Amino acid sequence: LLNFIKGGKVEAAEKREDLQEPITVQSSDCRLFRGMTETQRALLTHGDAITQIAAGFRAVSWNTAGKVVAIANDEANLYGVQFHPEVDLTERGMDMFNNFLFRIAGLSPTFTPKSRHQAALDEIRGIVGDKEVLVLVSGGVDSSVCAALCKEAVGEKRVHAVHVDHGFMRHRESELVEQALGAHGIKLHMARVSKEFEEAYTSVKGKQVGPLGKTASPEEKRMIIGDTFMRITDKALADLKINPDSVFLAQGTLRPDLIESGSHLASAKADVIKTHHNDTALVRKLRDEGKIVEPLKDYHKDEVRALGKELGLPHELVWRQPFPGPGLAIRVLCSEGKAPEPLNDKDTETIAKVAKSYTAAALSVCELPVRSVGVQGDCRSYKAAIALTLPRETPVKDMDWSALFAIARSIPSEVPGVSRTCFMWGPPLSSSSANTRTVTATYCTQPVMDRLREADHIVTKVMIKYQLEYTLSQVPVVLFPASFGEEGKRSIVLRPFITRDFMTGKPAVPGEELPFEALEEMV
Repeated sequence: LLNFIKGGKVEAAEKREDLQEPITVQSSDCRLFRGMTETQRALLTHGDAITQIAAGFRAVSWNTAGKVVAIANDEANLYGVQFHPEVDLTERGMDMFNNFLFRIAGLSPTFTPKSRHQAALDEIRGIVGDKEVLVLVSGGVDSSVCAALCKEAVGEKRVHAVHVDHGFMRHRESELVEQALGAHGIKLHMARVSKEFEEAYTSVKGKQVGPLGKTASPEEKRMIIGDTFMRITDKALADLKINPDSVFLAQGTLRPDLIESGSHLASAKADVIKTHHNDTALVRKLRDEGKIVEPLKDYHKDEVRALGKELGLPHELVWRQPFPGPGLAIRVLCSEGKAPEPLNDKDTETIAKVAKSYTAAALSVCELPVRSVGVQGDCRSYKAAIALTLPRETPVKDMDWSALFAIARSIPSEVPGVSRTCFMWGPPLSSSSANTRTVTATYCTQPVMDRLREADHIVTKVMIKYQLEYTLSQVPVVLFPASFGEEGKRSIVLRPFITRDFMTGKPAVPGEELPFEALEEMV
């Protein structure tokens, strides 16, 4: 963008880049890269390229294909990068920010977490005044820290914490949440409303959608859940005999939530990656009316954990595996019972060629009969998912995980219609195998939730056994409708993930972050 505005040329690249890869930087005479090695890894997510550098600028970084990914005008103190220095996948990103802020811009590092804690308290007090606060507590660290902040800011008598058990919680989740927050002096008002959620409707662009228990669209599911949360909020106000005109709704909305929801608070031009339950149209209306408090809206997950520790919240609560407000409902890929259109023959052939280029193993490739929501670049993608399989007798410790991960990274880059690649346990399957396109009608009903809850609990027990609950950042357990010819059956996906910023990260590698023994017990 900087290059284009200053008169340079930017054109569409031959193919997108959505991966972490090595870049070369001009560390010897570019202040932005001072103190760094010439080669480092960075996250690149774009589909365009600089073809002519603007006058007064020079190239200071290149990707493996020799394309320019950073430019500089040292005299004007202008620097532009086409990778993401703000995420963990760019290994020296924080050093780049330090160089820019303190060496180039000349700022002083006077900001401290303590001052930020105080700023959050001041914000709550300034917005709420002498009124009361209602906090919807999901049980995750975000809403729990928000509740603790509100208690510290205005006192426990003016804070009403409500936990909504919508029927999508994990095994004994509600009871554990109540105990953990109770130990911190926060009394939860419990709303057990699973039936209301399953039967809930909402309106989207003037059209009624629902009920939730018969809705397959992931975006419509999120909207129904979010708007039902707000209706439950109104009922909670009535049950607690609180005057709606004298109460504010406090939420643990984080910066990535607003970015993914396309909120104007994050960016005036943000694309909607996914609608968050705490950033729906109703919430935005309340926000526009000044009736919502979001003291964590500029925080990321690691910063919230640090604040939770400072607030004195229990260790097990601060380090709980992330769990979204809508719960297991968004970890079910719903289906009306019909598989989407498969990829074309050319894409299928390309995928097979990519797989063979990395390994000589007897690897089979199969397109799954679902569409998966993902993030490619800065936009939401809703595309095909690919599964890799090996002969059953292959021991997990003998699998070439380096090659499998390389294939998984390369397929979405080579085939734009694919957003995810996974390894599948079971007999080898290719896209031409029988029954690879069969699906079971799947919705957010309690029998489906019970099945997913059981699988999630198995994974949780294994994580505790091997003390992985603090080292694996996130392990979502996802149910999807592929039946592979077995009537009424569904499949389970595990996504062990390593991240610090909870915006980007990398899958946990078997044998490294994820012990082989733990993986085998999970599957």
